[in-house]
Amino acid sequence: MKIEQQESLKHIQQVEEKAGEILTDRQEIIALDKRRNEDRVGMRALQKENCKKTWITVGPLLIKMPSTTAEELLVKDQKECDIEINKIRSNLKIKVNELRDLELNPPVSGLMLQPLTHKEMTAINLVMGQSS
Repeated sequence: MKIEQQESLKHIQQVEEKAGEILTDRQEIIALDKRRNEDRVGMRALQKENCKKTWITVGPLLIKMPSTTAEELLVKDQKECDIEINKIRSNLKIKVNELRDLELNPPVSGLMLQPLTHKEMTAINLVMGQSS
């Protein structure tokens, strides 16, 4: 009887750890998306102003730099945020399926779908154009 309790406790612990990872990833996606939106607001403000130099915060520092350099930094940061969000989202799909496995539920249908590539879309358009 004690072995069954230990196994049950271990299983519940695994489920809770996986669920905690999923929640942490979701919070990280939200934080990165907020940062990406702030970058977008900063880029828009730089585009509206026609100044040669501007002040920008980099971590705890306030730096004066050319507006073009500041805009390049914001674009670079926005791209890095996009890449990181996509990585987390793809790993999140795997973690959700792992959690569902631990809970003895079937995987979420359609969760692992991938968009069609450019070549696949071209082939579909060719076939659809010929059948008309």
